[in-house]
Amino acid sequence: MQLARQAAKSRPAGLAERIYQQLKEEMLSFRLLPGDRFSEGEIAGRVAASRTPVRQALYRLEREGYVEVLFRSGWQVRPFDFDYFEQLYDLRTVLELEAVRRLCTRPAEALPTALLPLVARWVDQPPLSDGAAVSRLDELFHITLVEAAGNAEMARIHRELTEKIRIIRRLDFTQGQRVSATYREHAAILHAIRQRRLVEAQSLLHNHIAESKAEVRKITLHMLHEARLAQPAP
Repeated sequence: MQLARQAAKSRPAGLAERIYQQLKEEMLSFRLLPGDRFSEGEIAGRVAASRTPVRQALYRLEREGYVEVLFRSGWQVRPFDFDYFEQLYDLRTVLELEAVRRLCTRPAEALPTALLPLVARWVDQPPLSDGAAVSRLDELFHITLVEAAGNAEMARIHRELTEKIRIIRRLDFTQGQRVSATYREHAAILHAIRQRRLVEAQSLLHNHIAESKAEVRKITLHMLHEARLAQPAP
């Protein structure tokens, strides 16, 4: 009996997780567009679930900045605010440049071993061609750089920031030239850090993030335009 109760309690949580992942993927792939409005009932009908797990999933997405609750009129996918994303990218740049400074100013014998897997992935191993896989590895590259700097609170903030910009950052890897450029740029950044060339390492990292931000903005605007054109007329 107790096992049955525990299983019953776990089912709504598992269902809410599945709905959360499904809605998040629909937003990341622009099947749900910024500004789209919907009700809990509409989502519940579409995913064949009750409103309770749907509401749990939506509140989680709201906390993460993907959706907004509208007073007496349901929910909407958060409209794209490029000024907001610019601010997030600026903060990301500050954190990562500081991490590089800390790494480059350590004594040679204190270079974190956490950087060795990055060298293996981005320098020694053959490059991958799957944009989605490279996107995940790119996130891990930047997260590892910050974590290796040794400030746990800085690393926590950077991880939260990474989650917030994931919705547009992953678009940088939908083009083959950006995938190959990422490998070259990551390898150059790692080489400069290992050589303790602080100015060069920070310059390479700053340019790497700035170029990614510019490409993402162009791709996002194009994808939004194409997605809206593909929608059926009301």
